[in-house]
Amino acid sequence: MSNSNYPYTLLAREGWPFLGLFLLLTILTGVFAPWWVAVPFLLLFLFSVQFFRDPARALPAALAGGILCPADGRVIAIETVEDPYLQRKALKISIFMNVFDVHVNRLPIGGVVQQRWYFPGKFFNAALDKASLENERNALWVRTENGQDVTVVQVAGLVARRILCYVRPDEPVRTGQRFGFIRFGSRVDTYLPPNAQALVLLGQRVRSGAEWIAQLEHADNE
Repeated sequence: MSNSNYPYTLLAREGWPFLGLFLLLTILTGVFAPWWVAVPFLLLFLFSVQFFRDPARALPAALAGGILCPADGRVIAIETVEDPYLQRKALKISIFMNVFDVHVNRLPIGGVVQQRWYFPGKFFNAALDKASLENERNALWVRTENGQDVTVVQVAGLVARRILCYVRPDEPVRTGQRFGFIRFGSRVDTYLPPNAQALVLLGQRVRSGAEWIAQLEHADNE
């Protein structure tokens, strides 16, 4: 499924089945049962509306070598680690999404997808460090036009039970492209070349597709 011309309808299409089901149950129970029977379904419908919201985002002002924020949430890690996918030293920036954050994922940089890995795993709290390597996860390796390698990883959380990813190896992608979704509560890890410079702070709230979280050294703007 291509996302190049994804129609921003304010509500992510991943949520349409849930919204339709809970709305139908609310109406049916409201008509054929006591009003209080419909309340739980109405609350589930309202929760689904806020969870599956998909606001359009305008890219920030151009920045040479800029790494775009891939997820809404809170920055929980900025550290130099071993990239477990490319086996190299890397600057890792992790963003934790709670159930009240937008869960659309956007690509942090443009280029060509070199590889995609999926790992079934556990469902620890996504805010824990061990979640990066032990939870269910989907990793993408993107190489930019000037040869810079970036790995972006969708990690399932305690409640999340479904990672959705819509890009494949050898597919050209662009900065800010909508590439996936995670249900319900999770994290996204981004592994960058070790000389990249973080532009965010621990604990900072960030928005996907709307701000730069890091900058690659000696890189042309994508």
